[in-house]
Amino acid sequence: MKKVLLAFFFVLSAATLLAQPGSGKDTSWKKEFRETSTRINDLVHTKLDVKFDYDKSYMYGKAWITLKPHFYATDSLTLDAKGMDIHKVALVKGTATKELKYGYDGWFLRIMLDKTYKGEENYTVYIEYTAKPDEVKVQGSAAINDAKGLYFINPKGEDKDKPTQIWTQGETEATSVWCPTIDKPNQKTTQEMYMTVPAKYVTLSNGKLVSQKKNADGTRTDYWKMDLPHAPYLFYMGVGDYAIIKDTWKGKEVSYYVEKEYAPVAKKIFGLTPEMITFFSKLTGVDYPWVKYAQITGRDYVSGAMENTTATLHGSSAQQDARQLTDGNGWESTIAHELFHQWFGDYVTSESWSNITVNESFANYSEVLWYEYKYGKDAADEQNYNDMQGYLFSNSGKKDLVRFYYGDKEDVFDAVSYNKGGRILHMLRNYVGAEAFSKALNVYLTTNKFKAAEAQQLRLAFEEVTGRDLNWYWNQWYYGSGHPGLDINYSYDETTKKARVIVNQTQSGDKIFKLPVAVDVYNGANKTRYNVWAKNKVDTFYFDAQKKPDLVNFDGDKILLCTKKENKTLDEYIHQYKYAGSYLDRREAIDFAAKNQDDPKAVDLLKTALKDQYDGLRNLAIGKIDLKKENMKQAAVPVLVDLAKNDPERPVKGAAIGKLGQLKDPAYAGLFKAAINDSSYTVSGNALEALSTIDEAAALNEAKRLATETTKGKLSSVVNSVLIKSGDESVADIVLSKFEKAPFGQAKFNLLQGIGEMLAKTKNAETVKRGIDAIVKFRDAIPEAFKGQTDTYINGTLLKGLMNKKTEAGLQEQADYIKSKLPEEEKKGF
Repeated sequence: MKKVLLAFFFVLSAATLLAQPGSGKDTSWKKEFRETSTRINDLVHTKLDVKFDYDKSYMYGKAWITLKPHFYATDSLTLDAKGMDIHKVALVKGTATKELKYGYDGWFLRIMLDKTYKGEENYTVYIEYTAKPDEVKVQGSAAINDAKGLYFINPKGEDKDKPTQIWTQGETEATSVWCPTIDKPNQKTTQEMYMTVPAKYVTLSNGKLVSQKKNADGTRTDYWKMDLPHAPYLFYMGVGDYAIIKDTWKGKEVSYYVEKEYAPVAKKIFGLTPEMITFFSKLTGVDYPWVKYAQITGRDYVSGAMENTTATLHGSSAQQDARQLTDGNGWESTIAHELFHQWFGDYVTSESWSNITVNESFANYSEVLWYEYKYGKDAADEQNYNDMQGYLFSNSGKKDLVRFYYGDKEDVFDAVSYNKGGRILHMLRNYVGAEAFSKALNVYLTTNKFKAAEAQQLRLAFEEVTGRDLNWYWNQWYYGSGHPGLDINYSYDETTKKARVIVNQTQSGDKIFKLPVAVDVYNGANKTRYNVWAKNKVDTFYFDAQKKPDLVNFDGDKILLCTKKENKTLDEYIHQYKYAGSYLDRREAIDFAAKNQDDPKAVDLLKTALKDQYDGLRNLAIGKIDLKKENMKQAAVPVLVDLAKNDPERPVKGAAIGKLGQLKDPAYAGLFKAAINDSSYTVSGNALEALSTIDEAAALNEAKRLATETTKGKLSSVVNSVLIKSGDESVADIVLSKFEKAPFGQAKFNLLQGIGEMLAKTKNAETVKRGIDAIVKFRDAIPEAFKGQTDTYINGTLLKGLMNKKTEAGLQEQADYIKSKLPEEEKKGF
């Protein structure tokens, strides 16, 4: 699921949280063994006929569910049906129905069948019901911050800045909020969906749109049919006023549903999808198996994106305007992630939430594979590095990848299942080879197609292809926890003419990792590779060398999931940058040089890195250089000016302008003023920020001008900052309007600090009331899964801080108004 925008947004620093899974509510105290759900009855086919009540946020449903006993005969059926009103339950007999006895506790629908059915004997039950999703209380997670299954967005049209939409989110087990079913990942069913909606809206569901029928009451009924089986959590319904942009792949429809203002750029956002389908089809040896592939955006979506079969749902952040796209498509990796799920997750599905990594690790790793194919190894290695850091910084080292013990199923959607799982696949691909890796994926997919599978079946596929016993790898990485910590010491013995590498595993506990690894020994540009195994607490390796090597590089392919410390010198890192040459080799050298900027050699290396072939490393080098050091300044500034004017990549150009702004040198005013009009929000925002350091009046004039235009990203935040910093009360309406109209999410959260600063300065009571009301409205809309993080900041820091400042300023009426908006527990002591 969802590109792991998993902790989504909301961190107290108000900085964007990098698509990393986090942890939801702590349920560790009630961990227990989680077996795969027992299959008593199997879903066969699901037919739904639904209508929506926009005033009540209800859905009126009729369901025909065909099932069969899995093996043993049974006279009963239990369906998941959360928070519904059940009106009728019957058995379908040809064209007639026979009412059945049932019990319902608001969670499970327990049905007594008319007889005992034998294995493989089909039967169909009919259920009339009302789904009331807003009245259901279901715990979400950091991956999915709410779990009510069916979402009515602005259903009455009361918010004029937000479209009216309906969308569903099934994972983990929330489809059963709006569709009675056996809501487990090891179930598969074909599907039909009749959706009756206002005729002005379009719909999207799984499978193919078979027909559309106009009704006399101004509604339309769309009929969608899914002929291939998939899991209930992948059911999808979407309704709204969308533009539909059509594409194609081998005669199959590929389509992009976007809000109409984004229709002109829809193909710039999603247009690489057909090429991705071709790439993933070749990689797996399995052509895209479904009848179509659609992608749709949803307002207020509770995650990043979701791989509903044939109908992926993306959060509205996917919708980027033309200026945002000049910085690159920030959603491209998510598009790849969700698409690869159509194979890993939809075609073959994790049989239990314990094994969710067989879905999510592949989707996570697909981002690396796509970047490698499309943009080269540097881009892939950067993605791999960032995902590895996401795991290492998550403090999740004690969790197994395949997790049979957890408190709640939502707990497994974290940086272990996603990021760590992806890195384990990266190491596995390196170990078995790319060709064997792809072949093993093919065996896994074809053997288990339209079924549910677990990690052991993945192991068997790799063993079948490679002929190797891989239990050691699975036991270490899939059924174990943690990662190695490596202390790597290099030395050379002139007497024996041997280079020595001592590798000490420093991770806590008794576990020792078995690591196949390449060691590269360099003399000039000549490299000799040695393949070794580190498998003890301390391993010592010797390599023949007639003279001291210029560099010995442990983990020459830079694929190990680990933390490490090495005793390399600056000269060795310089050699590594020049001759080892991978993204991580160069990054490590840049990081080391950045810590030694008093050394002329380090300065030269950083100057070279400013012109690195890869824009990601140019950007890194810009961020690392310290212009307070005169020698670094003298070397870097001419290069920075060139980058600010001429770099082909807008993020690099913007970073160079931002770095020059640190000099506060009026000589660059012309450069900054010209760059403010750049098409990139990043370049423009950095330029305005740089200008504000040397000419506040000019920056304020520019900010006022830009505030009347559409601004996003860096430019939006800087415009706000400049306006607020000016202390000009006339800009309050501009700033508050921007905040009120900002889409719900991270970007809006990022504006809070500036809003607080502005409200602290103003004495205008109406402005303060309006600002506080806007903050409180935003606070109250935050999903419960995040309130533990956000309320501390919004209530405890922001609102209380404002209240104290108003009291100190003698503005008690304003202070009292702010206090009235605090929760009761926060008012204590005041």
